[in-house]
Amino acid sequence: MNVGLEKPSTFEAGRFELVLIKPSHYDGDGYVIQWFKSSIPSNTLAALYGLADEAAKRNVLGPDVEIVITPIDETNMRVSVPDIIKRIEAAGGHGMVGLVGVQSNQFPRALDIARPLRAAGIQVVIGGFHVSGCLAMLPGMQPDLQKALDMGITLYAGEAEDRLDEVLLDAAARRLKPIYNYMSDLPGIGETPIPFLPSEMIRGNIGGLASFDAGRGCPYQCSFCTIINVQGRKSRSRSPDDVERIIRENLAQGIRHFFITDDNFARNKDWEIILDRIIAIREGMTRHKPRFVIQVDTLCHRNPNFIEKCGRAGVASVFIGLENINPANLLAAKKRQNKIDEYREMLLAWKAQRVVTYAGYILGFPNDTRESILHDIEIIKRELPIDLLEFFCLTPLPGSEDHKKLSAQGVAMDPDMNKYDLEHVVTAHPKMSQAEWEGIYREAWRAYYTPQHLQTLLRRAIACRINSTKVLSLFLYFRACVLYEHVHPLEGGLFRLKFRRDRRHGMALEPAWIFYPKYLAEFAVKSLKTAGLWARFYPQLRLLRKLGGAKNYADTALAPVSASEAEVSELLTQSEAARAAVAHQRKIRELTAGA
Repeated sequence: MNVGLEKPSTFEAGRFELVLIKPSHYDGDGYVIQWFKSSIPSNTLAALYGLADEAAKRNVLGPDVEIVITPIDETNMRVSVPDIIKRIEAAGGHGMVGLVGVQSNQFPRALDIARPLRAAGIQVVIGGFHVSGCLAMLPGMQPDLQKALDMGITLYAGEAEDRLDEVLLDAAARRLKPIYNYMSDLPGIGETPIPFLPSEMIRGNIGGLASFDAGRGCPYQCSFCTIINVQGRKSRSRSPDDVERIIRENLAQGIRHFFITDDNFARNKDWEIILDRIIAIREGMTRHKPRFVIQVDTLCHRNPNFIEKCGRAGVASVFIGLENINPANLLAAKKRQNKIDEYREMLLAWKAQRVVTYAGYILGFPNDTRESILHDIEIIKRELPIDLLEFFCLTPLPGSEDHKKLSAQGVAMDPDMNKYDLEHVVTAHPKMSQAEWEGIYREAWRAYYTPQHLQTLLRRAIACRINSTKVLSLFLYFRACVLYEHVHPLEGGLFRLKFRRDRRHGMALEPAWIFYPKYLAEFAVKSLKTAGLWARFYPQLRLLRKLGGAKNYADTALAPVSASEAEVSELLTQSEAARAAVAHQRKIRELTAGA
């Protein structure tokens, strides 16, 4: 690996401090969004830690140089810049801070962390989707990237497999380049060091959730997506041996809950081999068997045995890129792979395996209005057996085709990257004002997460023998995040933390006598409201279980798919676009039936 790179000549012995930070981003008041336990682990942090740990074991900086690696996930750990400066200064200034996996909404926070580090002479590198997407898709240097360069920060675009040695050696020799751009040469990830984090880091996530990617890249062309332009359209996979090793090494340190971060695990060429390996691991265990969260597309059920084997492999939850139920909107976003007439068949297949389903749903497509969105949500609640629905604002993320087109056309977009979190409106809509779009985003959560719909979801869970306590917990967690914490559930966690001095650069620090009473009052009120949700709804779940009638519950969403569905389902008949899409798919099936 990286043979021929020269060893550094700046020091012969001692230690090199490598600090890897996954930054969070700011809330509307300018405070870092941070929790006692956060919800989503950072796979980039795990991948970089694994690569760095392997480089340290190979003595990449020489046999007398110890590389000390400190990983920090800011969603559940505070970044103490003074402590980092002291640590690196104690090592004679030999060290580097890497801000890893930085998304567009996290870039302002990354700059704020880097600013005092650079003032102290500490070397800083920023990488991740924002840097990679901008350099891959946009001409020239974007203002925020230029700002980073002006501060003396190094930008890294691309992936670090087989390239980290170069950066470490350059940092050790104090000769970091301004930009490392590998976007035109994405590496293979087979037989490379595996993603890994120590168990004490992983336990900062709710449920002790670890993460790893079995593959990268996506063959589809969704215009709002950055993955296809940052990780590429060609699938690159880890070997089944390495996936098994990841799982076994984590099991050995007491970690048994995993998030496979592939954008679409169903398109991994080795999905069956990997699932068979996992099934074998589980069958060899009597207790504490591993459980998994995966992401798939809406055509995953077409893979023979895929969903059934996922169930046997311990997939407990699945996130599905549903995105919309209007074929005209899907076509506009180049999401041609989504077939609305197969949604129920796919979802019922997951229900049969007792898997909790999440579905992403995007608001703000060109044909959307407040009325159409609310109408579609009611159809979903009535006709689709989805457990959790996650709403997002259609956002032109840097690195996406949408952003590139709007930028080329000179269309106004909000310059504050902190708002590019899929929760804020950052550009205009042809049918809704900004206020209307923002309003329907908030209203959509309230429309889906109603007490009445919770009753329906719990009855469906009991009827399908799905963990109803888990469904209740997730429902209330989602509701509390949006209504009380005012953050998306994917950015949520348990017990919000705020630090007075960790405020966005340029915003005044609140006096202690204002900040702490306000924070404690907010904490108390939110905790009481959340506890109140449990006190209100958990007895209802116990009553449903006790009465037993929910075991025989049936509704439109749980009914077997029938041949007459295209004539009676509102999902499939509500618009000309829906009827045309269904007719088109029927014709394709008829033409290919004998093939």
